Amino acid sequence: MTQSHNAGPQDIYDVQDIYDVIVIGGGPSGATAADDLARAGRKVALLDRAGRIKPCGGAVPPRLIRDFAIPDHLIVARVNCARIVSPSGREVDMPVEGSYVGMVDRADFDEWLRERAALSGAHRVTGTYERFEREGDGTPRVIYKTADGVERSLHARMIIGADGALSKVARDTIRGGDRMPYVFAYHEIIKSPPEGEAGFGGVRCDVYYRGTLSPDFYAWIFPHGDTTSVGTGSANKGFSLKGSVAELRRDTGLAAAETIRKEGAPIPLKPLKKWDNGRDVLLAGDAAGVVAPASGEGIYYAMLGGRLAADAVHECLLTGDAHALQSARKRFMKDHGRVFFILGIMQRFWYRTDGLRERFVSMCADKDVQRLTWQSYTEKKLVRADPLAHVKIFFKDLAHLLGLVKPA
Repeated sequence: MTQSHNAGPQDIYDVQDIYDVIVIGGGPSGATAADDLARAGRKVALLDRAGRIKPCGGAVPPRLIRDFAIPDHLIVARVNCARIVSPSGREVDMPVEGSYVGMVDRADFDEWLRERAALSGAHRVTGTYERFEREGDGTPRVIYKTADGVERSLHARMIIGADGALSKVARDTIRGGDRMPYVFAYHEIIKSPPEGEAGFGGVRCDVYYRGTLSPDFYAWIFPHGDTTSVGTGSANKGFSLKGSVAELRRDTGLAAAETIRKEGAPIPLKPLKKWDNGRDVLLAGDAAGVVAPASGEGIYYAMLGGRLAADAVHECLLTGDAHALQSARKRFMKDHGRVFFILGIMQRFWYRTDGLRERFVSMCADKDVQRLTWQSYTEKKLVRADPLAHVKIFFKDLAHLLGLVKPA
């Protein structure tokens, strides 16, 4: 998208104005889309409800920091190692050689992104999306509710739905938008203990694969500088996420740490097959299902999805061709569909039993696995430069699948 900075006060628009685009949802995806469109000279409204913070480990790769111009002060920690813990308690450290994993606090990070969009010219509107309607001439109308319960409306030529997993915009406007598979995530933000206390590492992410902590996902301890995220997720509706987090805190000596806040939300398991309505609505971020299976990583993919949605909507407004909206999903899946497919298979197989989880953690000790994992994570693309390493990993993986080797 050709960008021209369109700065200006965020209150210059009357609520009855017809916007070029209304972006519904002010998380990383929606805020990125609003910022890009405003910089391109589009008249944008960013509708977001106040006070919502998504449960999230807060990990961001260097590529995100680079591609989306994230300032240094938002990176509250730089992790240089991941510790993978098996059901039996075996610990495998995976050092991040030559790079790092940035950590952000979503409360500060998301608000900064929204404010950046406003400074670029987007009009921030606080409220909760209620429903989608059309005027007699077909113009989209978004009905939202203010904090005091009053319904108001906004009008626009195009709509971007970035309102998270189980998106209400998707259910209202996109065929199949009500069939999103998901896990539910829950975490507690605690005050970080001193370095080394009870084995705590302020520059290390701990990931736990154990059926009692999650029957089909994983649990985590992710440091954010002065605070730490302790959480888990599961698609099993009968599984107690709060009980799991309490167990993890007890087991790791964090039970007595001060709890600052608690949050829960659904996380999608796979991208929707259709992201647009063929006319004037396009989904982005969690609303489109762009969270990586197995890892649950979503911030980078959400922001990329927001950028691709902005590009597609901008092109549609320029040309009047609604087929341009399809480019967002096509471009995303071309670059990342293979990774999502592989991770989906991995989650469905390795996360089924503690015996398989034990084997999975054993594979994480392999230096080739570690190197290729971090290279792919930090740059967000499959590494093809070392075919021999891929062959070695394939045969090691096959040996574990067939039970020809015992977990180390």
